[in-house]
Amino acid sequence: MGILIFGLAGVLAFLTGLALELDWLCFVSKPVPIIALLLWLRRAPSGPYRRWIAIGLALSLLGDMLLQWPADLFVFGLGAFLLAHLAYLRAYLLDTRRLAPMALLVALGSGGTIFALLASGGLGVLRVPVACYALAISAMLWRALARLGADLDRQSALLAAGGAALFVLSDSLIGFNRFVSPFGAASYLIILSYWLGQWGITSSAVTLSTSIPSAKKPPAPSREIGYSK
Repeated sequence: MGILIFGLAGVLAFLTGLALELDWLCFVSKPVPIIALLLWLRRAPSGPYRRWIAIGLALSLLGDMLLQWPADLFVFGLGAFLLAHLAYLRAYLLDTRRLAPMALLVALGSGGTIFALLASGGLGVLRVPVACYALAISAMLWRALARLGADLDRQSALLAAGGAALFVLSDSLIGFNRFVSPFGAASYLIILSYWLGQWGITSSAVTLSTSIPSAKKPPAPSREIGYSK
């Protein structure tokens, strides 16, 4: 409960900072929800999946601070989030490496559409970095969706896929708002979809602690009546 209150306090503080245009409040509160997720992640069963999700969250935290920094550090923030997507990609590959052609088509279609839309707004020298980023988020989404058809815990797979999709949506809104056509509600939609996406990805690890069936006790040996000769 304490971690939940801590995270929600950060969310409310950041949204208040946006509404009142208090840059300092946004700066100090933006990392709080991701820090709360990192603390919550400790409840997940230890192992490679939790470790790579934690790495992705830590890189996302770095990206948050770089993008929120008063100087224009967009390219460095982009690099941090690219590495975060690769960390999540690595986590998803631990569970299954099946091709999942439908998931691949959906992911490639999403990434291709996003890149084409952003390129239409004129990326300039950022064309190659953004193309690499679009490829990374497409791969991450593909592997998250691929988990849905594998023999895995259903709840974990759904949360990972939903979280990945929301993360892609958030990144798309950032690009559209920055390179194509800025719109009023962008800041709110970007951050809320981002936090919900990160929550879904983190939950995919935490729910595994309750989805693993408990070991069944071996049946008690049956007593047979012996007959002496």
